[in-house]
Amino acid sequence: MYIARTRDAIVKNRVKELYNFDLSIRQCTILMVLDALGENSTPAELSRWVFREQHSISDFLKRMERDGLIRRVKDLDRKNMIRVTITEKGRKAVHDIKKLGSIRKIMSSLTKEEHQQLRAILEKLWDKALEELGINKRPIFPSS
Repeated sequence: MYIARTRDAIVKNRVKELYNFDLSIRQCTILMVLDALGENSTPAELSRWVFREQHSISDFLKRMERDGLIRRVKDLDRKNMIRVTITEKGRKAVHDIKKLGSIRKIMSSLTKEEHQQLRAILEKLWDKALEELGINKRPIFPSS
């Protein structure tokens, strides 16, 4: 219960910040995952890491492409595969998102030791949750 309530409160702070940039929390999440995974991301890969069905991610990516944040490109080697890349507008959004302070401000209430403990505990819980879902590959996310 505490994890869900804490997540909700942190997300609400982030949503408030993103409003100034005309970005939704979902767009923010997709952009940050794309930034972490790199230029060879596929809709299927994205759907796995944001825990959404592939069809709903595909529809959302179409809207993000229409908004100029990402581009969906046919894979030159595998014609039936789509790759997702971040546009210049999307890169600017990622840059702006990384400068936002609400999460950093919230996390500053912890000592360095508490931050390390929290990270270790959350990673342990995350690994177990992924294991229960049958997912054995972790995404590569920034360490901060």
